[in-house]
Amino acid sequence: MPSRIRLQRHGKKNQPFYHIVVADGRAPRDGKFIEKLGTYNPLTQPAQIVLDIDRAVEWLKNGAQPSDTARRILSYKGAMLKRHLQIGVEKGAITQEQADGKFNQWLQEKEAKIKAATDAIENGRREVKKARLNAEKKANEAKAEAVAAKRQAIAEAEAAAKAEAEAAAAAENTEEAAPAAE
Repeated sequence: MPSRIRLQRHGKKNQPFYHIVVADGRAPRDGKFIEKLGTYNPLTQPAQIVLDIDRAVEWLKNGAQPSDTARRILSYKGAMLKRHLQIGVEKGAITQEQADGKFNQWLQEKEAKIKAATDAIENGRREVKKARLNAEKKANEAKAEAVAAKRQAIAEAEAAAKAEAEAAAAAENTEEAAPAAE
């Protein structure tokens, strides 16, 4: 049975973390492996992948078959492209310098795309945070206005009650003064 490049699950329940390994095709998923090529954390945004590309290309050259997910990861990190370019060098279609140049150009373009995606995610988070802060400010202003209106109404009611009490006291004083004059 040929060797396989596949994922080995680690991490807690509902928090997966994977090791990218080369294992015998008959070995169980999380069992014995030949070599660890890297790690894959799907929980981060974007997914964090650490991979030894040269060792992965070496294993692909020696006939290791990647699983579907491992193939996507290898393709995403450029191991499949590097292997493809190495085949061209072995056949004499291109030189090693040309292959390295194409691979490095592809890596730079890929890093730019990843950085743009990461920046877009971060900007989205900032915008959401700003929107929440503005909504909270508006809600606090509305509460402050309601409290101020309530305090003003209470002050007006107290002033009216005080004015009535003074008017009643003045009326009492005039009534007391009027019988004394008679």
